[in-house]
Amino acid sequence: MPRLEDHCWSCSCSPKADAKHSSGASWFASKAEEMMSIITTVLGSAYGSLHDVRTANLIRRGLVLFTVGVFLALVLNLLQIQRNVTLFPEEVMTTLFSSAWWIPPCCGTGAAVIGLLYPCLDSHLGEPHKFKREWASVMRCIAVFVGINHASVKLDFANNVQLSLTLAALSLGLWWTFDRSRSGFGLGITTAFLATVITQLLVYNGVYQYTSPDFLYVRSWLPCIFFSGGVTVGNIGRQLAMGGTEKPHMD
Repeated sequence: MPRLEDHCWSCSCSPKADAKHSSGASWFASKAEEMMSIITTVLGSAYGSLHDVRTANLIRRGLVLFTVGVFLALVLNLLQIQRNVTLFPEEVMTTLFSSAWWIPPCCGTGAAVIGLLYPCLDSHLGEPHKFKREWASVMRCIAVFVGINHASVKLDFANNVQLSLTLAALSLGLWWTFDRSRSGFGLGITTAFLATVITQLLVYNGVYQYTSPDFLYVRSWLPCIFFSGGVTVGNIGRQLAMGGTEKPHMD
């Protein structure tokens, strides 16, 4: 009899225990699902906010680089026109600073693209640029670039080959002084090549012309100007990507 009673007791209590265990498991599962839903919502909101911040920062940097490119194009192109290095038809000389209207926007767009590419390439290569990361160095780089452009129209040499070699040395000196990165050198060379090809096509189609061309339709020192300009704009883009924080440079 005790065995029968024990058997009956266990049979009568086991369904209740199973029901209690099942209800506890379902409650825990519902709470876990609720917590996962909350975490997913919070992470999604945080990602959306971060994406919006990054997009706004990218647009801001692009606008600053575009403005810098437009300003440099106006100043440097005016210098070359005054020295009769570049000649435009009379019908296009009707805009600000007596320059063709399309030059500043094109240079601004190119500056924005190059300036945004530099930090992206640094991140992709896993080589963050740490050499002279400060605005004072960037401003000196801009001054040297303007000086190189000024020298291209002011210096008098016996032939264009000597001038081109001098400007090439100055451009490499600018890269070595303010950059020294493989990505900066590679993008500078790429910028110089593409910009020179585009300029050749524009001159070939009669949009404007250079006086005394010695490298097909342009001056042989023009790639040096494009190279140093790409390095300069790249340094501006890198500094903007840092958010304006100053860091000690490595001499």
